[in-house]
Amino acid sequence: MRSVGGDMSEVPVGYELPRVSPAEPKPSVSAVITRDGAEGVELLLCHRVSEMPSFPDFWSFPGGGIKECDRGAADVMEQLAGEEGAALAGLMRELVEEVGLAPSGQGLMAVDEPVREEVLADADSWLPLARDGIIPSNHTGFRLVTRRTTPPLAPMRFDNRFYHLHAGTSPPEPSLSAERSEFDAIRWLRPIDALSAWESCEMRIPPPQITLLRDLATGLEEHAGDMQAVADSLASDLPTGEHLIEFAPGVECVPLETQTLPPATHTNCYILGERGGEHLVVDPAAKDSAGLAYLERRVRSAEKAGGRIVATVFTHRHPDHIGDLKEIASIYRAPIWASVETHDVIPECETDSVLSDGDELVLKGPSGSVSWMVLATPGHCPGHIALASEVGVVSGDLAVVVGTILVPSADGDMDDYLASLGRIRDLSPPMLFPAHGPLSPTPEKLLEHYISHRRARHLRVLEAVKSGLTSLAEISESAYADTSGAHPILKLDQTLSHLRSHERAETVQETGTGWQPA
Repeated sequence: MRSVGGDMSEVPVGYELPRVSPAEPKPSVSAVITRDGAEGVELLLCHRVSEMPSFPDFWSFPGGGIKECDRGAADVMEQLAGEEGAALAGLMRELVEEVGLAPSGQGLMAVDEPVREEVLADADSWLPLARDGIIPSNHTGFRLVTRRTTPPLAPMRFDNRFYHLHAGTSPPEPSLSAERSEFDAIRWLRPIDALSAWESCEMRIPPPQITLLRDLATGLEEHAGDMQAVADSLASDLPTGEHLIEFAPGVECVPLETQTLPPATHTNCYILGERGGEHLVVDPAAKDSAGLAYLERRVRSAEKAGGRIVATVFTHRHPDHIGDLKEIASIYRAPIWASVETHDVIPECETDSVLSDGDELVLKGPSGSVSWMVLATPGHCPGHIALASEVGVVSGDLAVVVGTILVPSADGDMDDYLASLGRIRDLSPPMLFPAHGPLSPTPEKLLEHYISHRRARHLRVLEAVKSGLTSLAEISESAYADTSGAHPILKLDQTLSHLRSHERAETVQETGTGWQPA
């Protein structure tokens, strides 16, 4: 087997990728509020405003991070104690802030708006208001039904407790704060209807809540619509271990630890295709025993559900995207589909196929077929491809939500990279599934930022040359004067990538004395 890496790396010679540990999860809490609706049990979902830094335009349960004031409440309120008490205090405070409700022991009560505004203005005020009985704080109806931890792909992670409360037949209607709410809409939906809306891409819902919705829908069917029995069952046997991470219908993310550019610590492998149908495995980057074991568990899970892997697809040839192919072949056997340039660094097999721009990859599933279109997106790397469907774009190393993307001077191309960004932006995809970090629910905004940022940097490099600077080091320092934290070797290399682009455009030229205007 040919080695993958060395001169195929995206980082320049002399730069050593640092080891970065995944972020430690922060405690958080969510409220699963249910009621008896006309056609069965309904749950409360809230729509996050588009300006939210995480999961904008997603529907989610109310909740949030546990604050120091919540821990303070647990220290002084007799009915609360320890981390569990802090979580319950945070839950009750968040319910007041986000939907204007508070637990009364038998259900929920509406909180007077002036009192709610006081808590919104100062979270510390919840405790004295609760101790004085102005805000109800009888949490005995809450049951812990699951606990989920954000996977290590994200730079900000949460250890989230999900508490259930059944509010009966006619609970008070939740309300949104006119000025301070992170939500702009509220809906009561049966779990099965929420799942259906997610599966048809009508609603975006965060991955951990999708699995919980499935548990609730299954439980309600098994217990003849008895929500309390469902909650008791979930509370008595809290799910443990790893869970299915679904970024969108038919898009499972399998984060694999790799030696990659910080702040990323993992490469997102994707298993595409409907559960129980045909699958593509994209960028299986596992090289160590832990990563290979994790990949095997997710493959076996797909197979157990009736799925079949039809091919492995690589977005490009960089070593943080291609795992130990010999070991992966012992987990599952499937042909490798990739561009010509990527095939150059992987072993040959008679069942492999070369992917070209416009190729359509059709995956059959229990409910029908889904097509993924191959898009040539060079620039970051020769032969880089993306995959597009109605749910979004698997984008490889085009853009990330946190961090940056390099355009290596050795084999990258700044002009091609900008064109590739523009091509994906013009598709107006509903979501972007990058190779590193969390998904982007606002791809056009993200890609436009990348384009404008790169063009601005491109202009700064040209202006530096026009100002009389000739050496690569001088030009780099001038062009990146606004980015003091950038690594000097990476700055030099990215500056060189911009200079090569200007050279092709005949706006600058390299001479024996350095760089000059053409």
